[in-house]
Amino acid sequence: MTKIKTALIVGAGFGLSASLARRFNLEGVSVALASRNPSKLDNLCSEINASAFFCDATEADNAAALFTATDAYFGTPDVVIFNAGGSVRGPIVDLDPQAVKETLLSSAYGAFLIAQQAADRMIKRGSGTMLFTGASASIKGYPQSAPFAMGKFALRGLTESLARELQPQNIHIAHFMIDGGIRNPGRTEPTDKPNSMLDPDEIAETYWQVAMQHRSAWSLEVNLRPWLETF
Repeated sequence: MTKIKTALIVGAGFGLSASLARRFNLEGVSVALASRNPSKLDNLCSEINASAFFCDATEADNAAALFTATDAYFGTPDVVIFNAGGSVRGPIVDLDPQAVKETLLSSAYGAFLIAQQAADRMIKRGSGTMLFTGASASIKGYPQSAPFAMGKFALRGLTESLARELQPQNIHIAHFMIDGGIRNPGRTEPTDKPNSMLDPDEIAETYWQVAMQHRSAWSLEVNLRPWLETF
């Protein structure tokens, strides 16, 4: 069984990332959080005795600076979770090209930059785990949601490539397809459809179980969906 002592969550906020931070902390894991606005995480940091760092994951120098900071904080993280991303919706003819570019940078290029920094350290150590948050849009594009699908398709391709390259070097790569809406403090399901959204704490439980897997039976991809979600 894998022993996890440290975890870095990139793209931290109040929803799934907070649930992930609490779940890993519950097991005694030292957690570092990265965000474009780390001050918003003050309460969460106080709650679980974590530290927050500034990082715009779409900038190469930011990604490098983040890992330099976490090197000093707790060394090479045992687990790196990429939970950043963005979305812009609308008819293809109305989409703002710059907004689309930013979505792709957040969802895919940022994941590459974080993975590159993590891989450099994990390869030298000889172990590690990287977990990436995807979506149903990782495998199917929806109307008026081309930018989101483009980013998530690219993220899934990145994880498959990383797995084939790094898993033989004892670095576990896993991609999570979140197929449905996630409940959060500002978003809940209607009263006539209880549990129709994913509970972030339950998602976090799955991340923890995957992170703990023995390398003889590693998961590469997990699809999580509420019981009422249509296929």
